[in-house]
Amino acid sequence: MFLGSQVNIYADDVDGTVDFYKALGFAETFRYAPGGEVGHVEVKGAGLVLGVAAPNIIRAEHGLDVSPDGAAMELVLWCEDVESAYRFAIDAGAAAIREPHDFQDGRLRVAWIGDPAGNPIQLVQRKD
Repeated sequence: MFLGSQVNIYADDVDGTVDFYKALGFAETFRYAPGGEVGHVEVKGAGLVLGVAAPNIIRAEHGLDVSPDGAAMELVLWCEDVESAYRFAIDAGAAAIREPHDFQDGRLRVAWIGDPAGNPIQLVQRKD
């Protein structure tokens, strides 16, 4: 029935948000720019296809009232080393939300960062 999946986020600055994910190692796989204005870009990495779409294009082409305000969802990236991934993401332009700390009775190490559109990204490491 279903052939695949992806997560879409909304950002006023599509290229800036895409550049951030590319700095994290995602690769651009699709770009839609009606009339020269970037409307939707897809990047792939860490087993995920992530779409970044401009809210004004979504409103104009689909009549949907979407928000670029972020934080309506979070992306989770599993890591080998949360501390290293956290520092790498901050150097790539992420906003610090919550520094690395233990969670679930020490079974996990987690941290939160924010992408340029304000979406939270949880970094998670199993400590087993």
